[in-house]
Amino acid sequence: MSKVASELWVGARFPDCRDMSVETLIDQVSGGEPLAVGDERIRGFLTGFGRRLLSPELARRHPELASLGFFLRPSELTRILDGPRGDHLRAPRGLVFHVPPANVDTVFVYSWALSALMGNRNVVRLSPRAGAVAETITRTLRESLADADPVVAATQHIITYDRSDAVTAALSAACDLRVIWGGDAAVGEIRRHPLAPHARDLTFPDRTSFAVLRAAAWLSASAATRGAVAEGFANDAYWFDQAACSSPRTVYWVGSAADCDAAREEFTAWLARAVAKRGWSVDAAMAVEKRVATYGLAADGDAHAIDFHGNALASVTLAGPEAAPRRWLGAGTFTHARLGGLGELARLVERRDQTMTHFGFVPAELELLAGALAGRGVDRMVPVGSALSFHRVWDGVDLTAEFTRLVTVIV
Repeated sequence: MSKVASELWVGARFPDCRDMSVETLIDQVSGGEPLAVGDERIRGFLTGFGRRLLSPELARRHPELASLGFFLRPSELTRILDGPRGDHLRAPRGLVFHVPPANVDTVFVYSWALSALMGNRNVVRLSPRAGAVAETITRTLRESLADADPVVAATQHIITYDRSDAVTAALSAACDLRVIWGGDAAVGEIRRHPLAPHARDLTFPDRTSFAVLRAAAWLSASAATRGAVAEGFANDAYWFDQAACSSPRTVYWVGSAADCDAAREEFTAWLARAVAKRGWSVDAAMAVEKRVATYGLAADGDAHAIDFHGNALASVTLAGPEAAPRRWLGAGTFTHARLGGLGELARLVERRDQTMTHFGFVPAELELLAGALAGRGVDRMVPVGSALSFHRVWDGVDLTAEFTRLVTVIV
């Protein structure tokens, strides 16, 4: 370890809360007993942690943690561990350094949990700007250690530090895999720090997402279905202030002009009720930002109409589907456009488009669209209400494969 690294310090959040040197951190996480893919000691810790997240008290206060707890149930971990057979065995990559975003508090847990399940030693850097949900998560992780094997505390570390090129460089040089979640600029900034020759990066840069609904299906749906779709859409968008990469920003309506106009108006009314029911709100500063952004679209000729439902919801009718913005316009701002058919999306999709939530389409239609896109964009097609449901395949990447190496064994 270099003298520079030995003089660097970080704040620990898990397995305990104390300052430690980067040299000590790397020595601790790199030494000791090895782990295996699917190590029972790690599985036991993850399932125990997941059960704590599903407690009524936590689930009521932070609903997104209930989704995380559901992801960590034993049956799901077993499915995740299904992998190659025959001449190949999976082995851990080694030390994984995770750099998650500050604006989506639960992402780091999915990334870390899958990596740990694959038998890796992990260092997760939490931003000092991480919110209350992140603090709840780390506290619950520490509480879960009471029933865990000591190998968990020895091999899994969550730390925090203010921006420091020196610390990031030291951890980057020590790791076997670096996982970067964040904007394009953040990815580029961290990539400046070299990795060991054998190591590699796994990056999740700026992405954007949209929803597509068949107008006729919405208009013919029962009140119960409309309510469920509106609540699911609200969950997709409002849990992380519409800043999650998979949260929809534009809603494409498929059908005749008359049907799409009617469906859009009814959908917006149902969505406004769902938002009010859940008590989601937007502060005055954000409300002003939303108005500046939406009026800017109108001034540029990209919007034909803007409809505000209090501070929490803004509905913008675009001049055409080509005008759909990819940038974030403020929490609870949705642009709407009409398509004559689902296939028209093929010419509109960009590589940065990640998740397409949908309602009213059959599997054959979605598969046909996926084939027409030919990898140009859209890595996920999921029903409305499932945008934030994490899966081991994310952004078109099988994380269980990325977090392991294949060892060929032929007799």
